[in-house]
Amino acid sequence: MRQAREIQHFIYSQHFANGLRVTFGAIIPALLGFYFGNLGVGITISLGALIASTPDSPGPVNHRRNAMFVAILLASITTFITKVIAPYPLLVTVELFVLCFLYAMFAVFGPRAAAVGTAGMLMIILNLHDLRQSGNIFEHAGFVALGGVWYAFLSLILTQFRPYRLAQQELAENLHEVAAFLKIKASFYDLNTNTKTAFKKLIEQQITVNNHQDNLREILFKSKLIVKDPTNIGRILIVIFSDLVDLFEQSMATQYDYEDIRDKFGQLPVFNEFKISIIHLANELDNLSYYIAVNKRPKPVYNLQDDLIRLKAALDDSTEISDESGFVLKKILINVRNIVNAINSMYGYFNNETVNSKTADLSKFVSQQEFDLKLFRNNLSFKSDHFRHALRLSIVMIMGYLIANWFEFGSHSYWILLTIVVILKPGFSLTKERNFQRLTGTIIGGIGGIIILILVHDPTARFFFLLLFMVFAYSLLRKNYILSVVFMTPYLLILFSFLGISTMEVVKERILDTILGGVLAFSSSYIIFPNWEGNQLKTYMRELLVANYNYLAKDLEMLLGKEINSTDYKLVRKEVYLRTANLASAFQRMITEPKQKQKDATELHSFITFNHLLSSYSASLYITLQKTDDTLSGEPIKLLRQVLFQLGQLINQLEEGDTSSFKGNQFNIHDHLLEDDTVNLEKRLVVEQLVYIKKIVNDLKRICDKMWGLKEKRLPTSA
Repeated sequence: MRQAREIQHFIYSQHFANGLRVTFGAIIPALLGFYFGNLGVGITISLGALIASTPDSPGPVNHRRNAMFVAILLASITTFITKVIAPYPLLVTVELFVLCFLYAMFAVFGPRAAAVGTAGMLMIILNLHDLRQSGNIFEHAGFVALGGVWYAFLSLILTQFRPYRLAQQELAENLHEVAAFLKIKASFYDLNTNTKTAFKKLIEQQITVNNHQDNLREILFKSKLIVKDPTNIGRILIVIFSDLVDLFEQSMATQYDYEDIRDKFGQLPVFNEFKISIIHLANELDNLSYYIAVNKRPKPVYNLQDDLIRLKAALDDSTEISDESGFVLKKILINVRNIVNAINSMYGYFNNETVNSKTADLSKFVSQQEFDLKLFRNNLSFKSDHFRHALRLSIVMIMGYLIANWFEFGSHSYWILLTIVVILKPGFSLTKERNFQRLTGTIIGGIGGIIILILVHDPTARFFFLLLFMVFAYSLLRKNYILSVVFMTPYLLILFSFLGISTMEVVKERILDTILGGVLAFSSSYIIFPNWEGNQLKTYMRELLVANYNYLAKDLEMLLGKEINSTDYKLVRKEVYLRTANLASAFQRMITEPKQKQKDATELHSFITFNHLLSSYSASLYITLQKTDDTLSGEPIKLLRQVLFQLGQLINQLEEGDTSSFKGNQFNIHDHLLEDDTVNLEKRLVVEQLVYIKKIVNDLKRICDKMWGLKEKRLPTSA
């Protein structure tokens, strides 16, 4: 049942929809060309369609439209230039250096612009080899443009027919990934689970959740149709996403010393009940994800209120737990109850005729990318990772071209250049990973393709396999690259078999070219202007500390009795998640680099762990203060002020040469420092949390001292 649901989830996902769209857009021109007796023209138009699909990733309609038409324009111009100078190797060498550098620098404007640049480079490569060129050069460039326009029209018209579909699919992905996060959380309540391994998975999953949240923000908050939509569906999408982010914060706020909890409560029935309840929460989110993906009214799997009743009864029956020691379990129960309420609210939206949309200040939650030439000029320096990567790529492309021309590698030697473009990434670790994925996928796919061509002789059956492999290749391109290559290789082999080209020769050539291109890309990332993650760690660490400082500052504002603006708080929270994901991603990349290039991997892992605890306790403290009726003066304010002051000092100690000094926040706290004689459970809980937060900050300082040998700097102004 679960596997069937997973298959259905994939079939209704944006990835599969993208695979169908690209396949349909590319195959129709080729079939029409074949039908009318001019396959060369059909393939050229299909090529234009594939190029236009390159920047057509999920996002606002106007961004996709603009990117596709810029890609079409550049593809046509690049096609014309390349066809004109193709007979002159010296001019091609100059073109490769200039245009590859320029197109690679598009990355300074963001991922979609980088995809446009990739489309331009692909046109250089593919036009260096005569793929059944049709007519003269002007006609050839025109057919490429025609194919691009055809695909853009197809993509945009499908969006017009189903304007909410992409947002629904991405929301379903968000729910699915948060469910996976909760399942990892549930594993902490399993005595057979290694907590260190589980925590590593938790951090990795947090990165995945953050990436999907950013994608959905782009789709939802930059879509005028959805933001200003008077109908219920647009409002439901926004409020469910808003509740999902709050739910994710609730799950983040339940980070505890699980080793201590296991020692105290691991043998009690209530401990296992927590695991079962959290798994039920995750399954319920997965269920909601499925119904949103298939565009049906959702039906709950469980009665979550029964879970709460069972949890409360199990907690009450545990006579071994004292009120004081069992307070942590009561906190977990409260968080579970809050998540249950959030999930029930999500289901409830589908039963309401009208839903109040949370559309205030949505534009603040998405980054505004400006195509300013000043940004381009500022990156024309060896200090810029984009500049070094563009220069490295240009040099390696020239090397690949010269090697392909000097030695006989067959009629498809352009695959060497294609491999370089696909594999060579700004960082060593990404290049290494992509290199392994492409080579492995090519070998496995090549073997599979040969087997199919040996066993299947009927042209209709082969065409069916071609369509099937093509759909899965493009469906998995952004989700699982190695599987995408596994499917793409037999699809290309079957395609070449229809063109009357020897299959075995193509397999040998593709594997050889992939190996050669991979070697060039991999070695260059180590030798030519390398980009090592360790050189950027201090910047990532400082940015994360600043985000956590601002997060804690909201707690102090609440302690001081200030009214917190919901939007401002959520923006601060979003920044913490983003900076955490950035540092954790950098750490994952660094540990795949050569040992001698890794810097303080053990300490950095500890830094990430303590920062995760810091943000979790900050969220937990905020939730606690929201539920506190009385203003807590005296000791809590003193403690939090000390924490912020220490954190501000640490931030300034990590200051780079061109980084402005961090001044912290100005708080008027003198009227709140009088010690309050009242000692209640809420105040004691807040003090305990702040004492632990202070300890975490001291641990962070100790780690940074060990990594960087820091000297103390005082804040320019008091915190």
